[in-house]
Amino acid sequence: MAQIHELSENLANQIAAGEVIERPASVVKELVENAIDAGSSRIRIDFIDGGLKQIVVQDNGSGIRSDQIDLAFQRHATSKINNEHDLFKVGTLGFRGEALASIAAVSHVEILTNAGSAAGTLAKFSAGVKTSQEEAGGAQGTKITVKDLFYNTPARLKYLRSQRTEIMKLVDIVNRIALGYPEIAFTLTNEGRQLLKTVGNSNLQQAISSIYGRHTAEKMLPFEQSNDDFTVSGLVSKPELTRSTRNFISILLNGRYIKNFKLAAAVMAGYGSQLSAKHYPIAIIKITVDPLLVDVNVHPTKQEVRLSKEQELSRLVTSAISDCLLRTTTQSDALANLAGGKEDTLVDQLKFNLNKNVVDTKRPESSEVHESQPAKITSRKPAKYVDLTVPRDDSRYLITATWVQNVKKQQSLRPFSSTNQTAEVMTSGDELLINSLPELTLVGQTANYIVASANNNLYLVDQLAARRLLKFEELKRQITAQKITEQGLLTPLTLTFGNLDFIQIQAKLPELKKIGLFLEEFGQDTFILRSYPTWLTSDNLETSVRSIIDSYLNVDQTDSVTLINRIAADQAQKMVPGRSKLSSADCEDMLTRLRQISDPYHDAKGNVVLVCLRATQLQKMFKKDE
Repeated sequence: MAQIHELSENLANQIAAGEVIERPASVVKELVENAIDAGSSRIRIDFIDGGLKQIVVQDNGSGIRSDQIDLAFQRHATSKINNEHDLFKVGTLGFRGEALASIAAVSHVEILTNAGSAAGTLAKFSAGVKTSQEEAGGAQGTKITVKDLFYNTPARLKYLRSQRTEIMKLVDIVNRIALGYPEIAFTLTNEGRQLLKTVGNSNLQQAISSIYGRHTAEKMLPFEQSNDDFTVSGLVSKPELTRSTRNFISILLNGRYIKNFKLAAAVMAGYGSQLSAKHYPIAIIKITVDPLLVDVNVHPTKQEVRLSKEQELSRLVTSAISDCLLRTTTQSDALANLAGGKEDTLVDQLKFNLNKNVVDTKRPESSEVHESQPAKITSRKPAKYVDLTVPRDDSRYLITATWVQNVKKQQSLRPFSSTNQTAEVMTSGDELLINSLPELTLVGQTANYIVASANNNLYLVDQLAARRLLKFEELKRQITAQKITEQGLLTPLTLTFGNLDFIQIQAKLPELKKIGLFLEEFGQDTFILRSYPTWLTSDNLETSVRSIIDSYLNVDQTDSVTLINRIAADQAQKMVPGRSKLSSADCEDMLTRLRQISDPYHDAKGNVVLVCLRATQLQKMFKKDE
């Protein structure tokens, strides 16, 4: 066995730093939380090269006295707890005394701080060792500069992602902290470019506007509810405003951003069935609770906590969101209509249950059916019931005596007979027409359906679904065309987004250009659109463009076919909003165009467009086979 020895202090600090400092975003999180604990009302964060080259966090808090600089950069040194009892009532964001020591162990750190005296203190650390300290001028508060992150632990760099990804993670953590403290003014810049600026006036909705954009903030609904142990409040998005991941659900426990799957599931449960599959809301859930019910000392980064009465809290979150949505999105007269029809439904169900004929598998002797007359309950002899699994000679039952022989005969058939081997070779276009629809003859139309016939079969076409399907196919061809026609705008359209969405859209600009959306950067978190593709409806252009961009943000970037189909389907629905009376020529043209589609029976969203009633089915419906 190798000899056991004690690690050096420098190596131990580097290993410990790996628990707290995973990436540049971790540095920003720890420094900003210290600034909040110091009572700051303004916090500014600047970074360069995704935070690897430099991170600067400046606040106007209480500052650090010059004689405590060395102690602040030692491990397990803190001003926030004094004994083991304080661990049960932690009311600050930081308390472990590891942040500054861990950061200094893997970077070059410079701290300029002033605790309110005439002169401040400037100190420098390298790999956890102080290299200098002197008096310096500075306003009250603390300014910490972190340079060359992981310069002495290069193995840590291989686990970092691209610069864009690291920027997004850094921006994301600042966004969540800003949502937890709307009373603090935050400013975030990347190489001099401003990414975030909040006012700090305690208005959560205005903070959301600064982070996610005004368009999102206008669709947020406030809620609040409490019980003996918890108070939950915040803002949730309307059901029509969703994202493709849970990343936009921010849970803030006593101001601390935490990750908790059960509480996130409780948020989703509050929406019930109002959300589509794989769609998630934007939500800021602020939970106020006695610190005695929370154990925050279970994870080095403090993003995971242990909660007492977690099940009760989950029910409270679900109830608060459900009540909020019910109060703001449901009309009382709609509820009254639903309640009014319930009694009739129960009566019909009762009549159905009391009707003895509903379980009789044998057809009625009489061919006359009076559907409009309710079933009468009369005394009669017990019906003779049969076992459906037993073959019968009577052809009126499901399984006949010849059923087994028919199955064996069908199974013995070959896919192709010898007579088809010399069949004429067809072009792909002709084969498509034969495999999809025969040539239909218009019979007539009702308010909602077109009636057609072919080969003694009857075809019913949903007029609205068919028009949308044809428009969908047309738009899909236009979107995927090599050259897209553009329509200029007299007044350019400006589109403002949240900082995270803005960064993602920047990466998707080449893909948007392929479909005819030429967005240009125009100031902070803003794009300008000077023209739009002609396949895009000009009615409420901003809403249409935002919907398309949301699709690009919510769909896997490798799934371009699904993305284009979704865009074309949404636009087709907007361009064909409702039913309209068609002329005979329009109906015949629609039937002809449906034959040119590979699947004329379903639209882009899977809804039924066309059904065929074969001659044999019609005969059975009218009991012509007896």
